[in-house]
This record gives sequence, C-alpha cells and structure tokens, in this order.
Amino acid sequence: MKYIFVRLQQLGHPFAEFILHLGGITSMLFEIIISLGYPFRKFFLIMKELYFCGVRSIVIITVSGWFVGMVLGLQGYNTLQRFGSVSILGSVVALSLLRELGPVLTAILFAARAGSGITAEIGLMKATEQLDAMNVMAVNPIKRIVAPKFIAGIVSVPLLSALFNVSGIMGGYFVGVILLKLDSGTFWSQMQDSVSLHNDVINGIIKSFIFGVAVTLISVYQGFIAKPTAEGVAIATTNTVVSGALTVLALDFILTALMF
Repeated sequence: MKYIFVRLQQLGHPFAEFILHLGGITSMLFEIIISLGYPFRKFFLIMKELYFCGVRSIVIITVSGWFVGMVLGLQGYNTLQRFGSVSILGSVVALSLLRELGPVLTAILFAARAGSGITAEIGLMKATEQLDAMNVMAVNPIKRIVAPKFIAGIVSVPLLSALFNVSGIMGGYFVGVILLKLDSGTFWSQMQDSVSLHNDVINGIIKSFIFGVAVTLISVYQGFIAKPTAEGVAIATTNTVVSGALTVLALDFILTALMF
C-alpha cells in the first residue's frame, strides 16, 4: 500500500508543480498590470528594452523568414505542379505565413533569443542580490525591471512577426518568380485575391500579440524563480525556451480553432 501511495505521489507531482507555476505566473501578471503606469513615466526604460528585444532580433527574424519563404516557395511549387496549379503559389506562401508560420516561428525565435536573455538577466540579478538591494532601497523590481520588459515584449513580437511575413513572402517570390520563372503578375494577383484583411492579417496580429504576452511573461517568471546559482540560471534559461515554445504551439492550436 505504501508503494502505491509513493507511485501516486510521483505521478501527481508534475501536475501539482504545473498548477503552482500557473498560479505564480498569474499572480505576477496581475502585479505587472498594476505596475504598467511606472514605465511610461520612465520611458527610457521601455526604449532600452525595445532595443534589446526588438532591434537586436531583426537579423535573425529577417534571415529566418527569408529562408522559410524560400522553402515554402520550392515545396509549394513542386506540389502544385502535380495538379497544374502553380499559379496559386503566391496564395499558398502568403496564407501559410500570415496564418501560422509567421506568428508561431517569430514567437519561438523570440523566446530563444530575447526570452532567454531576459531570464538570464533577471536570474543573474537575483544571484548577485541586486533584486534584494532594490527592495531595501524601496524600489519595486516589478515596476523597474519586469514591467518595461513586458511592454517591450508585447510590442516587439507583433512587429517582428510582420517583418517575418514580409521577408518570407519576398523569399517565396524569389524562388517562384526569379528562379522558377513563374509570372510575377500571377504571383501577386493570386495573393491579393486570396488574402483577407480580417481572417488572415488581423488574426495573425492577434496571435502574435498573445504569443508575445505568453513568452515574455514566462521569461520574467523563470528569471524570478531561478535558483541564485550559475546552474540555477542555466536551468531557468533552458526552461524559458522549452516552456515558451510549447506554450506557443498549444496556444496556436487553441487560437486557430477559435479563429478559423
């Protein structure tokens, strides 16, 4: 009987830990919302984080979008050629990027580059007792550190997603029109006819915004709960990337089911 109880405890531990983390993230979200007024009075804090989260992510987002668009153009052309429908290649590339690949891959790349950096920064501040020093000086770390990063994250991800989409479409254009000699007018006209502002563009922006909230919130939370050691910061950084990617994929399924 004791063995059965031990096994049940082992099985229930991950679920209980998940509930505790979910409660901690929710509590932090409420604290951030209450503190959002402070960063706008210290706008340089937001600009600093926008540079770190957004500007320094432009290269990886642009290059990744370009190659993803090229792959979509190549694979789409080979598949559509079997059915004599290569004229809709522009539509396939644009809809794939705007609806799914753009927001999802941007959020995952953001979690890997900016999110891990946010976690490492906060974790290192905790390890070197800078957060405790701020509390001693009556400076709220949520207002001074977390809120600007949160604002920068939810602003950066939709903008980076739009950049990813543009770069991907140009990559698909390069493969379809420049390399495979598809008619340029057909490529753009089919894309224009099939893309809907509300169903495709706006829904993609909404996805990006929600992904930005989720990934940034996970990043700051993992930094705050990191153990104040080098190993603890490394584990927290890894957890940010893994949890962020899984959360984005799960949210993408839910949002896609609701939107489309």
